[in-house]
Parts: sequence; structure tokens; C-alpha cells
Amino acid sequence: MRRTSLRGVAVATATVGLFAGTINAVAAVGQSDVENAAAGYAPGLVAAMERDLNLSATEAVAQIEAQETLADTQRGLEKSLGAAYAGAWVEGTDALHVAVTDAAEAAEVRAAGATPVTVDNSLKALDAWTADLNGALSGSDDVASYHVDVETNEIVVSVVDGAAAEVKVAVAEAGVPASAVSLDEATERPRTFADVIGGEAYFINGSSRCSVGFAATGGFVTAGHCGSVGSTTSEPSGTFEVSEFPGSDYGYVSVDSDTPVGVVDDWNGGTVAVEGSSPAAVGASVCRSGSTTGWHCGTIEALNATVNYAEGSVSGLIQTDVCAEPGDSGGSLLAGSQAQGMTSGGSGNCSSGGQTFFQPVGEALSAAGVSLLTN
Repeated sequence: MRRTSLRGVAVATATVGLFAGTINAVAAVGQSDVENAAAGYAPGLVAAMERDLNLSATEAVAQIEAQETLADTQRGLEKSLGAAYAGAWVEGTDALHVAVTDAAEAAEVRAAGATPVTVDNSLKALDAWTADLNGALSGSDDVASYHVDVETNEIVVSVVDGAAAEVKVAVAEAGVPASAVSLDEATERPRTFADVIGGEAYFINGSSRCSVGFAATGGFVTAGHCGSVGSTTSEPSGTFEVSEFPGSDYGYVSVDSDTPVGVVDDWNGGTVAVEGSSPAAVGASVCRSGSTTGWHCGTIEALNATVNYAEGSVSGLIQTDVCAEPGDSGGSLLAGSQAQGMTSGGSGNCSSGGQTFFQPVGEALSAAGVSLLTN
């Protein structure tokens, strides 16, 4: 992708690693210890990380455990830094970087074991400017997607070829500082992954197929574009009680007689237990389960991304480099055992690679007034 920068942010970094050596330390233990640690995670999850992230089973287990600790550190700093917080991301496997707008807060970040990065814009300001862009860019044929890039401390807008000038005008008219925005050239427009074919997972109105996201009170959450309110489902039998698309992309299906269980199919003869829904940081490893392509893994590229589908604009999504294909829509995104979101759409495929966006699970649960089922 080509990026046309509209900004010039000077970033000062310190070099502190959060859990340097975690992977090597785990790699040094005996094989039996590794097998015992891996037994705590679903075989399909570990195998998918080995395949997609080029990790050994030892490294995969170490990465999951390290990132669980990183997520706790990130959440603690986000709360304590307040208005100075400008986002966080993981580099490599175990180095947490936390951006701050006040250099005086760097000491607190270092004390927590993370690397401080001093930037110009707070995350609150970037999110507010992103909201301002919604009116100007939402539904635009010139824009494929846009999101806050915490690593560069700017809003990145993915534009179709030849539309940069028009988008710059729209950004200016929205009152968003040009210094806080950069443009990427979109190589392919995102699309939803719903498909009208036979197969596994659940069916909508007796025809189209999507994938179950996560079990919730009385049913499950999935993608909103899979069905509208009142649509019926089979395998399992149920009804869409809540559906939002575009704008957001979540749905809640109440089931008739099946029993929802707080696990995700690992496509290897077993399941992954869902233990919670703590959000992971940018740069964290995540894995997706879907009824077309099974398990695939990658990393979180951005949070609070906005995508312009042909059907309309969707905001607040998790942007990843995980692949997906039609029929995977609605399926589960996990960071270790923590539920992250449901497959919305993207570009590419699982043969050549792709980019996929996910609807955060918390918004879906809140809209439906239900709770995530854990195991």
C-alpha cells in the first residue's frame, strides 16, 4: 500500500521491553512441561498459531500467557493515565508500548514495565476526530475504511485509487486537522462474508449461511448483516431478536431448544473454552473460528476502525490481518481464551491472505441486554 502522509508527528521513544525473554524462558523448559502447558489450551488453537504465525507449540503457549499479562498492564495504564493516554500496542511477542501526550507520565509507564512513547494526540482526541469524519466519509465511494493508528498517532484513511484529493477536502470540511490524518491507497474493497451456500454452522431463513459468534444468555451473538430482526435460523433453530447493520454489525439470536455453551469449535475435534472478554491490544495475536475456513490466526492492526461496505458504513471495528472467506461471517475472534469479536467482513481470502474486520463482542452483548457465557 502507498501512504500519503498529511502529518509530521515527532515521536520520542524509550527502549524498555515488558516481558523480554518470556518466549526463550519457556522454550528452555522440558518437553513434558511444554505439553502440560499446551494442554491448558485447545489443540486447534495452538495448531493454528503454529501454522499461521510460524510458532512452535512452546512459543504459542508462551505468547498467549505473555499477552494475557500485557493486556492487564495495558488496562491498568489506560485507567491511571487518563487524558494523557494515547493508545498501546505490542511489538514482537512481549514488548508493550504505551503512548502518552505528557512526557511527565513516561515514568509511570516505565514503572509498569512498558515502553513510553510521547506523541501529540491523545486517544480521546483521535477518537473524537474519527467521529467527526463519520459524517464526511461514512458511505463514501472514495473511502474503503478508516481507523486510528495508535503507532503513528494518526487517523489512517484507506482511499480508492485517484480519490486522495477529494478525501483531503472532506477531511478539511469535517474540521479534522490535516496533521492528524494520513491516506492509504486501498488495493481491494472490503466485503461481508455472508454466503448463500449449504454447509455447516447456522442457516438464515432456510438459505444463507453464517457462523455462530459466542454463546450468550438464551442464544448467541453473531454478525448483524447475517439476518434482520425476525429472521429465523436453523441448526440451531432460533430468531434474530436484535440486528444492527450498517452502522454496527452485530446480531443476537435467541434459540428455541438448543443449549448455548461457552466454548468455540477448534475444528480439530475439540473446543476452546471462553473465559472472558478482556480486550486485547493492537499488535496482539488473535485467532478466528469460522464455518468455511476453520481456524486462522494473525494480529490486531487497529481498533475502532470504520469500513465502508457496499451496504453502508460500519464503525468501531477491530482490524486484523487474519484471513476469512464467505460463510465465516459472525464467527468468533479470540485472544487466547478471551472473546474479542465477531467476523464482519474484509478483503482477500485464506489462500493468498487477507484483512478482516470484527465487531467487538461487548457492544453486541450490551445492545441485546445479555451476558457472555463462559466455561
